[in-house]
Amino acid sequence: MSNEDKRADEIVEEIMKSIYDDLDNMEKEKKISEECVEEPEEYEEEPEETEEKPETEAERAYRKHMFRKKLSIIFGSIFGVLIVIYVGIALYFGSHFMFYTKINGTDFSMKNVRQVEAYMEQQVADYVLTLKESDGDVEKIDGQDISLTYVPGEELKKYVEEQNNFLWITSLWDHPEIEASVGVKYDKTKLSEEIAALQCLKKENQTVSVNAHPEFKETQFEVVPEVVGTQIDTEKFNEQIKKALDGFQPELDLLKSGCYILPKFVSDSEEVIKAAENMNSYLGAEITYDFNPNTELVDSAVIAKWITVNDNMEVTFNEKVVKEYIEGLAEKYNTRGKPRKFTTANGNTVTVEGGVYGWKIDQKEEYKLLTANIEKGEKVKREPAYAHRAASHGAMDVGDTYAEVDLSNQKAYFIKDGQVVLSSDVVTGNPNRGNATPQGTYTLTYKTRNAVLRGDRKPDGTYSYETPVAYWMPFNGGIGFHDATWQSSFGGSRYKSHGSHGCINMPKQKAKEMYDLISDGTPVICHY
Repeated sequence: MSNEDKRADEIVEEIMKSIYDDLDNMEKEKKISEECVEEPEEYEEEPEETEEKPETEAERAYRKHMFRKKLSIIFGSIFGVLIVIYVGIALYFGSHFMFYTKINGTDFSMKNVRQVEAYMEQQVADYVLTLKESDGDVEKIDGQDISLTYVPGEELKKYVEEQNNFLWITSLWDHPEIEASVGVKYDKTKLSEEIAALQCLKKENQTVSVNAHPEFKETQFEVVPEVVGTQIDTEKFNEQIKKALDGFQPELDLLKSGCYILPKFVSDSEEVIKAAENMNSYLGAEITYDFNPNTELVDSAVIAKWITVNDNMEVTFNEKVVKEYIEGLAEKYNTRGKPRKFTTANGNTVTVEGGVYGWKIDQKEEYKLLTANIEKGEKVKREPAYAHRAASHGAMDVGDTYAEVDLSNQKAYFIKDGQVVLSSDVVTGNPNRGNATPQGTYTLTYKTRNAVLRGDRKPDGTYSYETPVAYWMPFNGGIGFHDATWQSSFGGSRYKSHGSHGCINMPKQKAKEMYDLISDGTPVICHY
């Protein structure tokens, strides 16, 4: 013990002795004062004695004055003693920790720095850090296995110096608690090896936490509680291990110290509750697709499979699943570019391939419309968004009004309301020059009078051919119906020797009749 500590202890002993002496003197003085105010004893009167003289007013006043003076002296002495005691204790706490002081959870009341250091040094020798895991398992890190040794520092002295020792009395109810990073050293490599060997860090022993989230149950979305896993936050874990070692903490609760990666959202999180409400509002939507005469229904049972939440608990659509549904509609109802069976004007059934005519759903636009309907909880019956339309649904989507070109028989027809109202011999593209008219189903692009048909543009700015016509009705790029006054005859096999560049050559009168019957968007079927 240092001379300073010895002197502090001597002061406390002297103060306590003085307190006991003063209390003893006070008791004696109290008895004397009580005797002063006692009634005089009564004696039997003797005939020979004279009567006692009564106490005068002056004597009574003097006696009271002396009594008050003694009381003042007594109380003054007590107050003085208390002051001396308070100051003495304050001086004592100038080098000692105050009452009820805990350092890293251990009580070091009235202990000086050397005593605390001696305790810590003793504890280091047998130190074991116990890791309490959330699943009830316990693992330990032995201080000897990491060469843990105590290193005295200045931190404890600083805490003693910074405590206001003249306010020591507040420690009786404040109960000071100090989190001290006490000096220790250990082999970092050995510590890393010990940590790496812990079972709680093995991948197979870790389970991922699951957020509370909405889940569809029969008719609506309900909040499913969170699941707390055992996945370790490695950075936080290492930080807490070091903190525990520095503070000689006997136990580290991994859950309480935040070493686990916990769920971001729990059952009563506002975001989870709001997400469930939004998802249930989506279930109120009902979209009926009209593919006259067929329909397709998107109701709550379908929508429930499409909506989910992201990492921020925002309601989102499973884009892949929704798009797959729309792709399914397209696969089922699209006819554009697909082969179609067709009954010709002469009653034969042929399969027509190619062309650009037919139904085609605009899948990108339909995704926007469908998800918007659901988000608003709308009940609607509508067609899907189309990139291309046809006359009707079903196998015969050209309807009952269309133009037909029989490439094998070199005939052109116009069918109106299912009846042939125009029939004409024609000359189509010359297959021997690579200009065969392609088969397929198309739509009339437009029609115009008195046009000039031109071939490919030459380097000198002229065209390979320029042919004026009275009636021009294109349906496949530069291929269309037109009058051909230069043809001496139509039909038969003339197309093989005097065929066009791909157009349907018609007699002028027949071209006029076709012009009067056909309109923009009318289906045109070319077949062999």
